[in-house]
Amino acid sequence: MNRNYNLDFLRVTESAALACARWVGKGDRNSADQAACDAMRKALNLLPMKATIVIGEGERDEAPMLFIGEEVGSGEGPVVQIAVDPLEGTNLCANGTPNAISVLAAVVEGEGHLMHAPDCYMDKLVVGQECVGVVDITLPPRVNIRLMAKALGKSVDELTIGVLDRPRHESLIQEVRSAGARVHLIPDGDLSVAIAALDPESGVDGLMGVGGAPEGVITAAAVQCCKGEMQAKLVFYKPEQRSRAEKMVLGDVDRVLHTEDLASGAVMFAATGITSGDLLKGVRYRREYAETDSIVMRAAGGSIRRIATKRPIDRCDEV
Repeated sequence: MNRNYNLDFLRVTESAALACARWVGKGDRNSADQAACDAMRKALNLLPMKATIVIGEGERDEAPMLFIGEEVGSGEGPVVQIAVDPLEGTNLCANGTPNAISVLAAVVEGEGHLMHAPDCYMDKLVVGQECVGVVDITLPPRVNIRLMAKALGKSVDELTIGVLDRPRHESLIQEVRSAGARVHLIPDGDLSVAIAALDPESGVDGLMGVGGAPEGVITAAAVQCCKGEMQAKLVFYKPEQRSRAEKMVLGDVDRVLHTEDLASGAVMFAATGITSGDLLKGVRYRREYAETDSIVMRAAGGSIRRIATKRPIDRCDEV
């Protein structure tokens, strides 16, 4: 692909973040999500490409917003697979709490692949570049913690592990703490903290635990760009989830999935903060400007850009 879409995709996540930022802290998650989806669709449809949403808000009948299988773009240009979460952390946005982001991953067909993840859960282990080849999701968490600490040159009590704050993680949280590491509890949306774990400066050393499988694919795109490592296993709480996965996922659905299984090749990734958190600052309003903080990554070439943008308040609705 001759065109570099990185900044184009950045404008897509910026548009979604700016659109739903007006709803931060107002307790209306549905309106915030709708605003983000509408802005993202509008921005995507201006891009010169033939794109299909492979990870979105759900099936067409269940999600009128950026549904799986929806075609976006101008209809001319390269064929592109796109995974989106216009508002990752709807509750975080509604409550004005940290780590709500707008995020997108993409790859041109023939240059890579994004797994069409079933709508189920996924047990995830995400680490940065220094821990590649060190961890194993089939080992007990306490063992992986010791291996990570050694690879990072830290003592175990200096290690911070992100874990979603859910009843299903009670034993995991207890084991991490018993091992001597610190737990960074995530109230909603593990994607932002998973990506933060790829940044040595974030203060988060890894992510463990069960979260959404679609979000796992988007996470894997960032992992691919950062040369980190992700291991995962699909988790099924209902028989129909397993049946659906067997139709969508090639091979044994119970196997350990690695980064390349989830996102491979020349993937691109963009995210913009909505509320300030571990990865990005949220949208901030000044007298005449709105400021956004974004990250844009590209596996081909390995570029990682942190971009701060100022946009006049009266032009925040423009792409």
